[in-house]
Amino acid sequence: MSNYTKLPAILLLEDGTVYHGKAAGKIGTTTGEICFNTGMTGYQEIFTDPSYFGQIMVTTNAHIGNYGTAEEEIESNQIQIAGLVCKNYSVPFSRKLAKESIQGYFQDGNLVGISDVDTRALVRHIRNKGAMNAIISSEILDIDALKAKLKEVPSMEGLELSTQVSTKQAYHFGDENARYRVAVLDLGVKKNILRNFCDRDVYVKVFPAKTTFAEMESWTPDGYFISNGPGDPAAMPYALETVKEILKADKPMFGICLGHQLLALANGIRTEKMFNGHRGINHPVKNIIADRCEITSQNHGFGVVADDVRNSDTVEITHVNLNDKSIEGIRVKGKKAFSVQYHPESSPGPHDSRYLFDDFTAMLTA
Repeated sequence: MSNYTKLPAILLLEDGTVYHGKAAGKIGTTTGEICFNTGMTGYQEIFTDPSYFGQIMVTTNAHIGNYGTAEEEIESNQIQIAGLVCKNYSVPFSRKLAKESIQGYFQDGNLVGISDVDTRALVRHIRNKGAMNAIISSEILDIDALKAKLKEVPSMEGLELSTQVSTKQAYHFGDENARYRVAVLDLGVKKNILRNFCDRDVYVKVFPAKTTFAEMESWTPDGYFISNGPGDPAAMPYALETVKEILKADKPMFGICLGHQLLALANGIRTEKMFNGHRGINHPVKNIIADRCEITSQNHGFGVVADDVRNSDTVEITHVNLNDKSIEGIRVKGKKAFSVQYHPESSPGPHDSRYLFDDFTAMLTA
């Protein structure tokens, strides 16, 4: 178990609100957009989800670290969150499968965090005030100095981040003798998405974010997948062009999260930054085509403009969020192209939505 001393730490929000707590992970300073996840389990999958790149994560579950960390529960090759805010930071852990404490994991991954914060009060504040930047420090305890550093942090709106988390080199995943071949445009893909394809007799080739349609098409895939990822979808003209070309070529295409937003943009539907995003593993969504509901895993701070979708001649709505009626799924009329805003691969979360991978693979033979 790593040495851990509860040194003082400070969390400062962009609106001037200050929270005092104890240092968690590496001693240092970190900045990012603050957000919260309501999931009661799966913290390691959340920390390693590339969609959270550049964000400080508030975990609403009271205990973080109590079941340790394990190699099998990572969704990318490193910790992706910019920082952690939690209530109870449990360095001792109890699980036979775990290999390391959360403190050791954070120190290895250079993650700065703060614990012993009233996260219920903090989440209420964020819900009322909306998304904003924040700074955590366990080395600078002067509020004025922290305010000066925080002013330098750019807004998430307008930021292009996918190229920072995407693979630098194309790679394969799965059995090369599988029945299907799918080209994955990696904008921040999670490993469990690739596992779900592999489970359905799909061999994938994962391409860097700025790969052109022509480059991917030279591999002769049966279909295309546009992944999840961080940042503002409206700041990604390179990926938007690729999606448009896939549509023009009339190839089967499936998008998740950021991929959903790009499919919408490719059809003239605007995206927007949400006041507070959806981040958790119990969001109710209705599949209006099948007339059934599913509990979903979600992680997004941008969404598609609902009125644009409703007024579109090229796209129809397939899924709607039952909490706020936001658009959770679309399909393009006359094309083999569809997308969802949430995460059907879950990890963490329920498996209600994994049928979407079956729907996509069915398209590959149709």
